[in-house]
Amino acid sequence: MIQAIGLTSNPRKGLTPAVDDVSFEAHTGHVTALLGAPASGKTTALRLMLELQQGRGVTYFRGRPLHSVAHPAREVGVLLGEVPGHPSRSVRGHLRMLCAASGVPVQRADEVLESVGLVSLRNECLGILSHGLDRRLGLACALLGDPHTLVLDAPEAGLSARESGWLHGVLRAHASLGGTVLFTTDDAKAAARTADRVVTLDEGRVVADQDVEDFARTRLRPRVVVRTPHAARLGVLIAKEARTGRRSVEVVKEDGNRLSVYGTSCAEVGEAAYRHGILVHQLADETGDMGPSAHQRYWAAEEFGGDIRIPAATDTTLYEPRPRPHPRPHPLPASNPSPESEPETHLGTPPDAYSESGTGDDGPPVEWVTRHLPDDPAEAERPSGTDPSLLPPPVTVRTARSPLRPLRYELRRATGIGIGYFTGAAVLITSAVIAVLLARIGHSPQPRLLAAWPEELPLPPAALGAGLLGALAFGDEFRHPALAADRGTVPRRLGLLVAKLAVAAGTALLLAFLTVGCDAAVLQLVYGQELTRVPADWLPLSVSWISMVTGCAWAGVLAAGVFKSTTAGLAAVLAVPVVVVPAVQKAVEGPAVRTAAGFPARLRDLALVQWPFGAERYLAAALRMIVQPVGSALMLSLTALLCAYVLTAVRSRVR
Repeated sequence: MIQAIGLTSNPRKGLTPAVDDVSFEAHTGHVTALLGAPASGKTTALRLMLELQQGRGVTYFRGRPLHSVAHPAREVGVLLGEVPGHPSRSVRGHLRMLCAASGVPVQRADEVLESVGLVSLRNECLGILSHGLDRRLGLACALLGDPHTLVLDAPEAGLSARESGWLHGVLRAHASLGGTVLFTTDDAKAAARTADRVVTLDEGRVVADQDVEDFARTRLRPRVVVRTPHAARLGVLIAKEARTGRRSVEVVKEDGNRLSVYGTSCAEVGEAAYRHGILVHQLADETGDMGPSAHQRYWAAEEFGGDIRIPAATDTTLYEPRPRPHPRPHPLPASNPSPESEPETHLGTPPDAYSESGTGDDGPPVEWVTRHLPDDPAEAERPSGTDPSLLPPPVTVRTARSPLRPLRYELRRATGIGIGYFTGAAVLITSAVIAVLLARIGHSPQPRLLAAWPEELPLPPAALGAGLLGALAFGDEFRHPALAADRGTVPRRLGLLVAKLAVAAGTALLLAFLTVGCDAAVLQLVYGQELTRVPADWLPLSVSWISMVTGCAWAGVLAAGVFKSTTAGLAAVLAVPVVVVPAVQKAVEGPAVRTAAGFPARLRDLALVQWPFGAERYLAAALRMIVQPVGSALMLSLTALLCAYVLTAVRSRVR
């Protein structure tokens, strides 16, 4: 059950709030529609409910606000706009990545793909999906964690009639299994066809909260639409014949040559036009939308020379009401009888057809076509596709927090697209070419040959590639926020940061070893074994090389997480040798009165224990690397970026 209480958005300067004191309930086992015209506040209300937008009010999902739910994907499935996934990622890979983030077995991805009819497209990229297929994928993402509640923003926008029918069936099936469904729409007919309850918004306020039967009676009414060049004359004649026959008829003169006639049939209107020799261009049965305040906006108006009730607003969209089980007859247009049951003709005014109070009209009887529906809800007719078997089977979500969950997510994110492989291949090829050119020119020491690092470049290709891959770790999250569908922005959790740093370090380590190995193999092939001999100080050189490549990768991760951009992350990596290193060199070049000689020994005495395996030597080597200008600059940059990331994380959590 959803309980929204006092939802109010923060108004912009000089403007009224987009949503003002919106309160309603969506009950378990029912489908609730949030109906309103464009810019009426539907999407803003959903974002306030999901805590994606700042404002006032509170929303309870089964008695708890969303921020207190331990596993939001298990409680609420969300569809807001298009699927925010990388266009080069496959459909199946995107769902499996979300499975890893939600603690759901990866087999769940195949189950939801089968339920939404995307099995044949599981290996296609997200960027080539049509709008209808994207909506199916969005519904699959919402169903991934087997949530109790579905919150969908305009799920049928842009869908064909067949796809809309399938979607309505899925929503009805989810509700029939004990779930809660809330969706927004601007189509009153779709709301009446699918929902059990309709909440109507107008200019950010709730103007009606009705059961679908009351909604259909007060807002959706059958009518006859006529187009004729003599609309005024035909309206007068229809009104005159209705008064003569003591029948209740409403005539609405719309723009141009169009009339809407309520309380009559196509046959009567056509016969009246024929008797008086009036040319008719269109004659059809429709159901009119009376507007967001139809239950309050009937008034008497004198038109065409008679006292005829005029509705406030109309719509021309064709509509076929969805029959529902209730004891009283359900009115249907006379020109659209049900194939399952034979319509019966009764004398009397249909309930609430012409009166404001909803108790009927005491005027003369009119002809009305009704169809009796079964009293048992199980025997009631449902739209196609409401079979609960359409939904994927229940799934067991891992309730315990696992440190491997963000790591699995990051591994699938990094390996699910080809940019990482292309970047690695480009780094290896560029390094091999630079190494061959440096060896041909000469005057380059062996470590720079193996690292393919000429003095003219601020960083070697391997370090730049590792920094780029690290920047993509968070840059892609903000550009294609797959995790932001139900939490607003990319979550700044410690587990996600540690996972990204670990994957970036592993990628940098692999890239560093492959670069040196590839360069050594190419140099041996071209120039022989003279340039590929192992140097005597290979251990400190290896540690320095790995530390630099890993530090660049981490700098890219942290900078992209702070500035929310891949470009900013790569710029931070380049800023270390270009800006920070000269600043550190200038700071340490001055005269020093004292030195830190003997610092490892004093640190050992402070610990009061004997360090095993000669750890003092390793500590001294690490300190010597740190005090180098590049090491000092890298450590300083990483510390500053980490502090900035923690500050932004704490700030967002406080908000």
